Amino acid sequence: MISAESGTPATSVVRGACPHDCPDTCATLVTVRDGRAIRIQGDPDHPFTDGFLCAKVNRYLERTYHPDRLSAPLRRVGPKGSGQFEPVSWDVALDDIAGRLADIAASADGPQAILPYSYAGTMGLLQGSSVDRRFFHALGASRLDRTICATAGKVGMMMTVGASIGADGEGVPECDLVLLWGTNTLTSNPHLWPHILKARERGAHLIAIDPVRTRTAEQCDEWLGIRPGTDAALALAMMHVLFDEGLQDDDYLAQYTLGADDLRVRAAEWSPERAAPITGLPAETIRTLARRYGTARAAFLRINYGLQRHGGGGMAVRTIACLPAITGHWRHPGGGVQLSTSGNFRFNSAALERPDLNPDVRTINMIRLGEALTRDDAGVGGPPVRALVVYNSNPADVAPDRNEVLRGLGREDLFTVVLEHFQTNTADWADYVLPATTQLEHWDVHLAYGHHHATLNRPAIAPLGDSRPNTEIFRQLGRRMGLDASLFAEDDQALVRLALQSGHANMGGVTFERLMEEGWVRLNLPSPYAPFATGGFPTPSGKCEFRSARLEAMGLDPLPTYTAPYELPETAPRLAARFPLSLISSPRHYFLNSTFVNIASLRKDAEPECMMHPIDAERRGLVSGTRVVVHNDRGHFAAALRVEDGVREGVVWAPSIWWGKLSPDGQNANATTSQRETDLGHGPVFYDNLVEVSAAD
Repeated sequence: MISAESGTPATSVVRGACPHDCPDTCATLVTVRDGRAIRIQGDPDHPFTDGFLCAKVNRYLERTYHPDRLSAPLRRVGPKGSGQFEPVSWDVALDDIAGRLADIAASADGPQAILPYSYAGTMGLLQGSSVDRRFFHALGASRLDRTICATAGKVGMMMTVGASIGADGEGVPECDLVLLWGTNTLTSNPHLWPHILKARERGAHLIAIDPVRTRTAEQCDEWLGIRPGTDAALALAMMHVLFDEGLQDDDYLAQYTLGADDLRVRAAEWSPERAAPITGLPAETIRTLARRYGTARAAFLRINYGLQRHGGGGMAVRTIACLPAITGHWRHPGGGVQLSTSGNFRFNSAALERPDLNPDVRTINMIRLGEALTRDDAGVGGPPVRALVVYNSNPADVAPDRNEVLRGLGREDLFTVVLEHFQTNTADWADYVLPATTQLEHWDVHLAYGHHHATLNRPAIAPLGDSRPNTEIFRQLGRRMGLDASLFAEDDQALVRLALQSGHANMGGVTFERLMEEGWVRLNLPSPYAPFATGGFPTPSGKCEFRSARLEAMGLDPLPTYTAPYELPETAPRLAARFPLSLISSPRHYFLNSTFVNIASLRKDAEPECMMHPIDAERRGLVSGTRVVVHNDRGHFAAALRVEDGVREGVVWAPSIWWGKLSPDGQNANATTSQRETDLGHGPVFYDNLVEVSAAD
């Protein structure tokens, strides 16, 4: 709370944080009058938020006060999947849930037959990964490998620079070249854009590399429409030109890198002529790009998680991450590569989550949920999954191979509990649905993965209806199940204090008292910040590792290479003969994955659509406005066709992720995606997906 408006003593402004899965982690100001939030805005004093919010979070009050908000615990009374429930009290719901889970834990299958399922419905450390983790760890439940977004790229960065640490977005105005590679910044990272515009005002050249001419690409000086999943081939060809034309920084290579000579040999194999048919970009375009990069004084290279969602995604990120060490762009603030800044935040997560409790249990990959729910050994050995507890996620819509996930959720012997704000498609399959609070109604503390400011979220209003924070729900379950009471003794403010007790130098000055007073605090890092200007990479060698002994020990190529996607005409010719188009299903501008889909003002009376290149449409006799079905052997979904040259030939773009119940055929793009894993990090391959598009019957 920071002020009271003159003459209106019942009006106050409360500091908070946007909780959603976005690099920007905006600092918010919520105006409250007589106990009701009446306005939400970005904090104008925050160096990254800069006073504005994205199109989605601008509507956050509509989401909080939505008439369909869940207000009481619900118990299923109809068939599974019917969405038929009756309200019950919290005591009835929690007593029954605790009893059912206790029975499963005490059975021959044991507690590993219980599976938590969560991701980044909130990025808060408390409501996302604190008491919930303690509960499941103490119980001895199966552990969830939370891979659905970022792990391939995270491992790729770790093998190269050592951690999720990258160029500082606040230094971008000092750069003379900006490469936006596989990122739709105006949709998925909009608070970076003002910094990019400042660089442009000073003469920087902006290039977008993406199979789709996104709204971001439209605003850049160039758009390079690369084929999906071929990014590493482009990076290797750029290296070829850099070394061949003497554009490398020999001093940086000698002092701060490992394996430079080996990399030269590898790059020599990748001429632009070799990469051109793979990437779909002309050889001369590749040369021009490499020369521009190599002659720039300081180049900011922003990559995002879309480009690692294919079979070779981890290696693609690793290969791109080598580029700024070749040219020495790390020497300058803003220079280098940014996938994430999260590695600089050193909260005391171990104390919050207690991973030391019952460590010897199996782990199930969240992207293989369909397999886990439909196999007797959950796909990994051990007992079947007999109970599923879902929170901060909507797997019935967001998990790959959606139809197998729904088959699993439909098991009569599966006990499912869902913590939610709304009755999503996942909630429709639950035995109990528990109403959770939104960000305006609970405490939390946040890191960021696009800047370097820790942010406190204070509750602005009382919980609506009978909703409760995730932390309190898991406290109550833990106590009812007789688990170690000390794990559930701290309140949420105490948990915030605990999270800040890490002792790491980066967290120096980030205190509970400062966060209460100021709302957000920059990490104890230099400003301007150039993380690897003089080396200091957190790798085993302390250098940027072009040659990785860790990858070699894993039986993988120790040098940067191109690993082709699973589903391209050259890697899967028989499949491509039937399904010749690559589907990309990145988030719609007004959605964040499946969040906000049910907000009418953001849905804007729209329906699922797909964009196709005019040549591909002509071959199929399709025109804009045609009702089509996008399909492969895994499934299908209906969409309205838009024919434009803003997507490269051979690619279909279907902005997602629609709730099945708000789609014309009850399906979405994940009906066509697979449960296969990336080369590194066991991540998903959402954009490694061959389909065909046909006119609807």
